[in-house]
Amino acid sequence: MAVILITGGARSGKSKRAEMRTRAFPGQPVYVATAEALDGEMEARIAKHRARRGTDWIEREVPLDLVGALVASDGGGARLVDCLTLWLSNLMHAGRDWEREVNALAAALPRLNSPVVLVTNEVGLGIVPDNALARLYRDAAGIMNQTIAECADEVEFVVAGLPMKLK
Repeated sequence: MAVILITGGARSGKSKRAEMRTRAFPGQPVYVATAEALDGEMEARIAKHRARRGTDWIEREVPLDLVGALVASDGGGARLVDCLTLWLSNLMHAGRDWEREVNALAAALPRLNSPVVLVTNEVGLGIVPDNALARLYRDAAGIMNQTIAECADEVEFVVAGLPMKLK
């Protein structure tokens, strides 16, 4: 079993890297999508990701119950979760206790049998956001990323499509 966390900025190539890492494991890969197609732009992004991946993936759309989806899909091929920061946004928007959910994920990951590759955005490298909600989200994402990185077997940071191994 392996837990691999892949982080980076927007359009850094982290999803493509995560797909490659997931495919390297035996079995049919499972794509756990946290995004919801709530507008035309997101529909286009999802379609682009699907076209790049091809049809050999089992796809699960999971905007909130990530731990449940990972437990339910355990024992098969490697799972790719894309992405944790969208999942965090979904949790916050739904008024869920995101810290409890992140801690539950961190507790569940080491108990799973099949590999999990998780994608997340590094949102703390830019300027301090100018509003309270954006600062709360930035801080929550930083805490989430640290929590998941701590329990991950490997952590990669992707810049310009190039991975750097951090752990």
